[in-house]
Amino acid sequence: MTGIPKPKVNPLAEKKMVMRAVGDSFRKLHPRTMVKNPVMFVVEVGAVITTIQLLWNALHHDSLIGFGLQITLWLWFTVLFANFAEAMAEGRGKAQADTLRKARAETQAHRLTQEGCIETVPGSKLRSGDVVMVSAGEFVPGDGEVIEGIASVDESAITGESAPVIRECGGDRSAVTGGTRVLSDEIKVQITANPGETFLDRMISLVEGASRQKTPNEIALNILLAGLTIIFLLAVATLQPFAIYSQAPQNIFVLVSLLVCLIPTTIGGLLSAIGIAGMDRLIQRNVIAMSGRAVEASGDVDILLLDKTGTITLGNRAATQFLAAPGVAETDLANAAQLSSLADETPEGRSIVVLAKEKYGLRGRDLSAHGTIFIPFSAQTRMSGVDLDGREIRKGAPEAIARYAAEHGNRVPAEVQKQVEEISNSGGTPLLVAENRQVLGVIALTDVVKGGMRERFDHLRAMGIRTMMITGDNPLTAAAIARHAGVDDFLAQARPEDKMALIRREQASGRLVAMTGDGTNDAPALAQADVGVAMNTGTQAAKEAGNMVDLDSNPTKLIEIVEIGKQLLITRGALTTFSVANDVAKYFAIIPAMFAGAFPQLGVLNVMHLATPQSAILSAVIFNALIIVALIPLALRGVRYRPVGAAALLRRNLLIYGLGGIVAPFLGIKLLDIAIRFLHLA
Repeated sequence: MTGIPKPKVNPLAEKKMVMRAVGDSFRKLHPRTMVKNPVMFVVEVGAVITTIQLLWNALHHDSLIGFGLQITLWLWFTVLFANFAEAMAEGRGKAQADTLRKARAETQAHRLTQEGCIETVPGSKLRSGDVVMVSAGEFVPGDGEVIEGIASVDESAITGESAPVIRECGGDRSAVTGGTRVLSDEIKVQITANPGETFLDRMISLVEGASRQKTPNEIALNILLAGLTIIFLLAVATLQPFAIYSQAPQNIFVLVSLLVCLIPTTIGGLLSAIGIAGMDRLIQRNVIAMSGRAVEASGDVDILLLDKTGTITLGNRAATQFLAAPGVAETDLANAAQLSSLADETPEGRSIVVLAKEKYGLRGRDLSAHGTIFIPFSAQTRMSGVDLDGREIRKGAPEAIARYAAEHGNRVPAEVQKQVEEISNSGGTPLLVAENRQVLGVIALTDVVKGGMRERFDHLRAMGIRTMMITGDNPLTAAAIARHAGVDDFLAQARPEDKMALIRREQASGRLVAMTGDGTNDAPALAQADVGVAMNTGTQAAKEAGNMVDLDSNPTKLIEIVEIGKQLLITRGALTTFSVANDVAKYFAIIPAMFAGAFPQLGVLNVMHLATPQSAILSAVIFNALIIVALIPLALRGVRYRPVGAAALLRRNLLIYGLGGIVAPFLGIKLLDIAIRFLHLA
C-alpha cells in the first residue's frame, strides 16, 4: 500500500508507541487538558477527593484505609485508562509526524532576483511570491506552482509512492510540495506558502492530532454526557442528606464510587479516541482530513460530484486527427491549429503542436518579430488563439467557435458539424479551428477513462451514493464519457459558477454533497461542498479549498472515505449504546449494597448475590475501569461497516451492544466479587 511513510509494525515499534502512550496518559492529567472531557474530569476530581480523604484517614488511623486505598487507586486507573485510549489513538499519528519531520530538511533555494540574477538562500527565508529555479537532483524548497518548464518529481517523502510524477506549468498538475525532489530537467517555481504554513507543516499538525477539532456530533454527544453527569452529580450530592435522615449515612468513598459508576464513563473515556482513530484510518488510506467534521459528513454523503478531466479520465487529452472543412487543405488546418497552440502550455495544446509536426512536418516558429498577440484561453470565452500578420486564428469549443464565426455571418459547415457529433458520440473531444472567423475544420482530442471506474461507481451506487460527472465539454461528449465510465448523471458545459449552483441546489434539497477535483477552477466548488476531496496531483488552490486531500489522487477514494465516515458514526453509536446499557447493571451492584444495612428489603435487588457491600462497590469500580481497557481495541479499530439499512443497523446495535452492555457487567462484576472475596481484599 502506498501512502505517507509509516513506521514498520514490529514489536519494538509497538512497545515504543505503548510506552509513549503511557507517558502521555500521565501528562494528560493536567486539569486544563482533562476539563475538555467533562465526564473524565469529574472522575479525576473524585479521585482527588478520595485521595485527600485517604490521607486524612491514614493520619487518624481509620479502619477504612484498605477499602479507601483500593477505591482511590481504581479511580485513578479509570482516568489513566481513558487517557491511555486517547494517547494510543494519537500514537500512530505522532509516529507518522516524526517520519514527515525528517522529510522537512533545510534546503538551499536558488531564488530569482528582480534583476534576473540567481541568489542562493535557505529555504526558510522564502516567502509567498518568490520565484526559484529547481534543477535535477535538487529538493523543492517550498510549496509552489510550476510557472515554467516540466520535470519528473519524486514525491515518495509525502505520498510513499516510489514512482515519480510529472509536474508542469499550465493545466492541473502544476503544484509542487516542499521536501520533494526533482529527478529530471529544470523547473521555475513560484512559492505559494510562507514558512510554517506549508502543506507538509499542516500534514504534520493534522496527523499528530494537534489541530483536531471536535465535530458537531461529538460536541452534541459531549453536551449530552455532561448533562447526564450534572444530573447524577446532583443526585449523589442530595443522597447523603436523605441517607442521614434514614440513618444510613455513607462515607466519601462510597459516594464517589456511586457517582463514577452512574455517569457514562465508558463512552466518556473512549469518545475522543474514537474520533482520532477515525481520522487515523483515513491517513492509513492516504487521505489527509483537514477537519473531523468532514470525516463525519462523509458518512452521510448522498451525492458525489466528479470533475471529468484528471479525475474520471487520465487528464491528458491528446490530439489524434485533423479533419478539414470542405475546400480547406488539411495542411492549412494543421498550420492554423499549430499557430494557435504555440503559446498553449497545456498537454492538449502541446499535443496539437506535436501532431502537426509529426503528420505534416510543420515545426514551431519564432513569432516574436511578427507583432504576434496570443489570446489565452478563458473559461468565459472558451477559446484561445493568436493574431499575427492580419490573421486572426482561434481554436476552442464548437459552440464558442460557432458563436465567434456567426458574429460575421459565417456558419459551421454541415460536414464539420457532423464530424463534431461523430467525435463527441465516440467519447472524444472536438475543437474547432477558425481563421478570420471562417471555420477551417476540427481537431479530435481523445479522452482516456481510468481503469476500473465503472466497478467503483457500481460500488458507490450500492452504498446509496449518486455520482455526477461535471465537465466543460459539450453534452454529446459528456454523455459518451458518462456512459463509458458508468456515472449516474452529468453536467456538461459547466463553468465554475455552474458547479457552485449545482452544489447549492443539492444542499438546499437536504442532501450532503461530496466533490472531488484537482483544478483551480474546482476550488470554489470544493470549498462549497460538505466534503471536498482535492487530488494531490492538482493545483495548490484546489488543495487549499478542499477539506480532504487524497495523496493517491484516486477519484473513487471516496468509497473508502465514506466507509470510514460510516464506521466512525457506527462505532460511536455502538459504544454509546453499550455504555448506557452497561451503567444499568452497575446500579444493581451499588444501590443495594449502599443501603442493605439500613433497609434489608433492598436485598432482593442484589440479583448477583454479591458477598458484602464493600466487595460489591469495589467490584463495580474495578469493572468500570477495566471495561475501558477492554474496549480500547474496538474504539481504535472501529465497528465493521456493512451496507445495511438504518433499521437493521439499529437492531444489530441493540442486540449486540445493548444486550451485551447489560450482560457483560453482571458477569464481570460477579467474577470480580468472587476474586475479591477469595483474595480477602474487602
